[in-house]
Amino acid sequence: MESMRFFRTLKYPIRRYHQILRYPKNLSVVKRFFSSEKKRVKGIVLGVYQVDGDKPPKLTVSGEKFDDRTSGKLTDLIKETHITGALGKGKVFNNVDPEYRSIAVIGIGYENVGFNEMEDIDEGMENVRVAAGVGARSLQMACCTEVYVDSMEYPEQAAEGAAMAIWRYHENKMKKKRTKTPKLELYDSPDVDAWTRGLFKAEAQNLARRLSDTPANQMTPTSFAQAAVDALCPCGVTVEIRSMDWIEHYHLNSFLMVAKGSCEPPVLLEVSYCGTSPEDKPLLLLGKGITFNSGGLCLRDARGMDEYRAAMAGAAVVVATIRAAAALSLPVNVTGVIPLCENMPSGMAVKPGDVVKLLNGKTLAVRDPDKAGVVVMADPLLYAQVTYKPRLIVDIATLGLGVVKGLGGSAAGVFTNSNSVWKSLRKAGQISGDRMWRLPLWNYFKHLVTDNPGFDLSNNGKGPASSCLAAAILHELVPCIDWAHIDIRGVGMLTRYGTLPYLLRYRMTGRPTRTIIQFLYQMACPDQK
Repeated sequence: MESMRFFRTLKYPIRRYHQILRYPKNLSVVKRFFSSEKKRVKGIVLGVYQVDGDKPPKLTVSGEKFDDRTSGKLTDLIKETHITGALGKGKVFNNVDPEYRSIAVIGIGYENVGFNEMEDIDEGMENVRVAAGVGARSLQMACCTEVYVDSMEYPEQAAEGAAMAIWRYHENKMKKKRTKTPKLELYDSPDVDAWTRGLFKAEAQNLARRLSDTPANQMTPTSFAQAAVDALCPCGVTVEIRSMDWIEHYHLNSFLMVAKGSCEPPVLLEVSYCGTSPEDKPLLLLGKGITFNSGGLCLRDARGMDEYRAAMAGAAVVVATIRAAAALSLPVNVTGVIPLCENMPSGMAVKPGDVVKLLNGKTLAVRDPDKAGVVVMADPLLYAQVTYKPRLIVDIATLGLGVVKGLGGSAAGVFTNSNSVWKSLRKAGQISGDRMWRLPLWNYFKHLVTDNPGFDLSNNGKGPASSCLAAAILHELVPCIDWAHIDIRGVGMLTRYGTLPYLLRYRMTGRPTRTIIQFLYQMACPDQK
């Protein structure tokens, strides 16, 4: 009786078991029958440097150790397959080592490269991100469940490239069709702390990618608020969710006039991370959070409109950055203010020419409801200055097409009234590989948004320099404090051209999350190199 009970618990009854063994066509079922757990398949990413002349490429220190382990087989394979060490180029070799089924040998470019002044980037760090990302993704496609990554002398950057390269947004695909995400490990390096920092930064950017890429019906203002709570509260970050009644009570009217066009209720998030004394003034991050921007009554073209589910990419970057600051225990106070709503056409939608009075007493005319970003941000920006009295404000938003036409996906546009803030942001971009470029904040543009006979400000100004005009409007609302506006319209949404090898084409990027994290670190630890 005991044995009979045992057989009844099997996935297939005894009769079915004999049928499986009898018919060859059921061999796949036999495999599933006997495999109670998945096999561990280990792979390793090794870097190789490019060398001038006829000399063969040079393996990294860890690569040379691995080559000794294989009795020189790896070097022979590199010569046979003509690997040159060119950046991002390489091969995957199988069954060379008994422990690691697959070995990805990827070029890092030339050895000992550093900061490139013309490119405004640390090429050594960026090359490692590219090589680690290409190698990790190759092994992911080769069905490795564990990927060990050579530090290539930069373990933090290797972690960033590998972790971003293997990430996928596939929540809306069937589980059996999803690309498996392997586990990442550092190979042959004692600098685990740097590797861990890199993973934290990459995971933060991947969070921003997920929030931005989620369809608008699944990422409403309320859904975004819940996602922020889920991401931040376990890290010890305080999240306050302000509802419609609260927003009306505090007269954030510019925010409300856009939000009322949608059936989805607006939400204002106030996020606080305390990394030092509570008396210290915080750095304020403000992220534009339009979870879908249809253009309102000035409806955008249907072709490509789905991309504007990422009109809240600025809000996603703020949430991801504060999460990383908490995970890294940065000694700095950071406050995030995130207005969340939809810009939709309806009988309640804002009409072209409508005028609203802001918290500072100035009036703002909405002459183009399609350009709703500065309208949504105006009163929350004024409210945050009065409430938190920050020492520095950085707002992040997808605003003007001008920055797309001028910079494409190469860099985020920065507008700031402080040279020291610009220098710090530029340095952060050079280190992270996600560059910043300063654009003008001249009185020329301020006159184009303020020179109106019937109101103080217009939301679109006059002329074609849309990004500069949007920055000029925001600058009018920040009269006497260090401030920077980062326009991520070209880098924070879909990637179409010149996609970084560790990101994905036609997917949201999560940029420039790692640059803002690096910037916060520099502000918190100014004496550190």
